[in-house]
Amino acid sequence: MFERFTKDARAVVQEAVGYAEAAQAETVDAEHLLLALLDREGSRASFALSALGAGERKESVRRSLAEARRRAGLSQAETDALAGLGIDVSEIVARVEEAHGVGAMSGDRKDKRWWPGHRSFSRGAKEVLEKALRVAVARRDRRIGDEHILLALTVRPGVPAEVLADHGVTHESLTRVLGGGAGEAGTGEACA
Repeated sequence: MFERFTKDARAVVQEAVGYAEAAQAETVDAEHLLLALLDREGSRASFALSALGAGERKESVRRSLAEARRRAGLSQAETDALAGLGIDVSEIVARVEEAHGVGAMSGDRKDKRWWPGHRSFSRGAKEVLEKALRVAVARRDRRIGDEHILLALTVRPGVPAEVLADHGVTHESLTRVLGGGAGEAGTGEACA
């Protein structure tokens, strides 16, 4: 599949690996793909992010991702659902960090063993890349661009989609900015 990626899409994947290595994460996650997309300039995804106003709010997006990572990757919706059951995620994070250090739930502890080298992709990151392929096919695009990765991040439930939506970037708004494409990638069956 990687041979079908454009130069920009390949750069996103490579930069996502770099983000995972910098965080000393064991795997490349969907959040790393979003962080890499935020760094792009002169690509279709960077154009779309700028057109939707997220280009000026990149630091806010990064802070929101870091906050979710600190909550062990729980989205705000998941945190709210747990609150409805009487579980205060903030209190749990505070207690764990008090006992084990800041970032203990995110896996960002500095005393953790880590080795450089090949990073595998988490199930979530693989799903995003597979969904990017489906989006490209639905739009009848020959190659998978960074805009397809961005579109895929908006349709896969989880932290990246939630953070993007909180910053005005939804699948529908991206489809409007990028053009609907022949297969109209916003339909459930095209992206499922």
